[in-house]
Amino acid sequence: MPPSQPLPIAVLVSGVGTNLQALLDTVHGHEAQVVAVASSRADAPALARAQRLGVPVASFARGDYPDRGARDTALADWLEQQGAKLVVLAGYMELLGDQFLSRFPRAVINVHPSLLPAFPGLHAIEQALAYGVKLFGVTVHFVDGGVDTGPVIAQRAVELPGVDDPDTVLQALHPIEHDLLAEVVRLIAAGAVGFDPANPRRVLLAG
Repeated sequence: MPPSQPLPIAVLVSGVGTNLQALLDTVHGHEAQVVAVASSRADAPALARAQRLGVPVASFARGDYPDRGARDTALADWLEQQGAKLVVLAGYMELLGDQFLSRFPRAVINVHPSLLPAFPGLHAIEQALAYGVKLFGVTVHFVDGGVDTGPVIAQRAVELPGVDDPDTVLQALHPIEHDLLAEVVRLIAAGAVGFDPANPRRVLLAG
């Protein structure tokens, strides 16, 4: 794709959609074009954010399909029909299997509220507080078949030495999530994200 053309991206959501809104406010219509928003819940407030801008939306609830593979196939089919080249998980609370990931090789990214590989999975902030850490952060990474185990693209940290409340940490991390996710989408759109031939887990950033 020529660099002058916006990168068509799909965003997967499950909840309120603040990370989606950050993408709509920053890269949408510029470096990238949000061409589809899909949710694991038909009542996710995030869908309304996309609809207000005329972005196609759809829901793919796990219970509507006989198994996860069938859900993944239907989801991938719809995203391809919308022309998506990059899939961004922005608060998407479902696992995607290899069947889905093979349809978008090295083109599915996720934002996670910890400095991976520390505290993967659900309740990352609560895990970090229970461990007693003083440094919190955000990771944007490629998605593989594990739980938050894909290659790290970018990370950003913040010191919160006296905080013991998950909501306070979350509020501190939200603007970091929004900024870092948009930054990574811009880098991918510019063709500035690659892999070290000697170590496929090491992501190389240019520019």
